[in-house]
Amino acid sequence: MEPEFITYQKFNDPAFAEELTAQLDEHGIKYLVEEESFRFDPSLVLSNAPKEYAVKIKSEDFEKVNDLLKLNEAKNVEGVEKDYYLFSFTDDELMEVITKADEWSAFDVVLSRKILIDRGKAISDNEITQIHEQRVEELRKPDPPQTFWIVVGYAASLLGGVIGIFIGWHIYTYKKTLPDGERVYGYTGRDRWHGRAIFYLSIVVFAAAIIVYKIVPIFSND
Repeated sequence: MEPEFITYQKFNDPAFAEELTAQLDEHGIKYLVEEESFRFDPSLVLSNAPKEYAVKIKSEDFEKVNDLLKLNEAKNVEGVEKDYYLFSFTDDELMEVITKADEWSAFDVVLSRKILIDRGKAISDNEITQIHEQRVEELRKPDPPQTFWIVVGYAASLLGGVIGIFIGWHIYTYKKTLPDGERVYGYTGRDRWHGRAIFYLSIVVFAAAIIVYKIVPIFSND
């Protein structure tokens, strides 16, 4: 079975997406680019957000692309102007950039490490590897309990079912992508159990509402 393509990075400007795909082409890494005209967030609200361009690659290529981007950016940080905002960061703040590399651009991560080196606080490759592994383990943990949305989901399922279907499906199936490309469920097993229950309960209530809607007029006419 062919591995699926998962979102590696999103851009709101197609030019930035093209910069990344050009590097992927250069190194023979397969990818897909998809336009996303709306976003579905945990609050289950469809918003008219600007278009985003998602560059998708295979999970097995995530680490390769991470290393590729950092290697390319290592050439660019040499000539960066000293008024770049990272130069005003403290050592601890720069370490946070490195620790949470998944939340920053490859350029900022590489530059943060260089600034620390210039300040006499070098970080070895082994330390970087350990930091990366610890970060992956931290992100692998499920998100906090979704008690509020579970209560809303049950209430919505009993009031008609439609909203409950979306809430239940999201809680039950939502996955997050780790920096190494691994996909894991975002919520605890308990929350996912409730999500599944909300989903099926909502379908039953919705179907029952449709049946009642169709049958009541028949008896009313009699």
